[in-house]
Amino acid sequence: MKRGTLYGIGVGPGDPELITVKGANLIARCRHIFVPKARTAAESLALSIANRYLGKSSEVHELVFPMTSEREELSKRWGESARKIISVLEKGEDACFLTLGDPLLYSTYIYLLREIRAKIPDVDVVTVPGVTAFSAAAALAEFPVGEAKEAVVVIPTADDLDEVRKALKEKGTVILMKIGKRLPDILDILEDAGVIDESVFVSRAGMRDQRVETDLRALRNENPEAGYLSIILVHTGGEKI
Repeated sequence: MKRGTLYGIGVGPGDPELITVKGANLIARCRHIFVPKARTAAESLALSIANRYLGKSSEVHELVFPMTSEREELSKRWGESARKIISVLEKGEDACFLTLGDPLLYSTYIYLLREIRAKIPDVDVVTVPGVTAFSAAAALAEFPVGEAKEAVVVIPTADDLDEVRKALKEKGTVILMKIGKRLPDILDILEDAGVIDESVFVSRAGMRDQRVETDLRALRNENPEAGYLSIILVHTGGEKI
């Protein structure tokens, strides 16, 4: 029996109309749809975005990936999820894994694919790129991400924010992702670096409650949770043409 194909599909940042035509077509015809979510009782954001494209015979399989940095726990979850997908592929059926944004940019899909490849090296895989959150944020804010020959740096913020400080010293564009609860600290860093007025904050791009904020000082009194599903675009200097 011929093994099925794994399709890793980026569903974009939040607007269902930003899913690629290829991605939508695959979702519509694929019976087994695997979706990630953070908690057992939570809804999958990726599924809510792609829901309108599901076929009548689609079976949705939810995979829980808890919001933790514990490597052992994450590795366990990746292994469990990989085995569930493999069980479908070995029956000769295709499987689609949906993920926010682009599948190969800070995505659970990266680790899941690695686990599946380790178990089935010759597995057939088709990865369908998706619109990234920072591309959607830039479009909403009319913010040029790259001009002339200026560098573009993408940084996922972490508890140690030294890399952010270093990046803000270079000329070009800095894209800050995975902000979360670190929003107050990042605002302080942007202020200290003198670039807070050259920054744009976008949260939940493409979703009903999206927010575009050009005055980042207005975020000072916000609940730190305002930083979840958000992006900050920063112009750190250089010539504008």
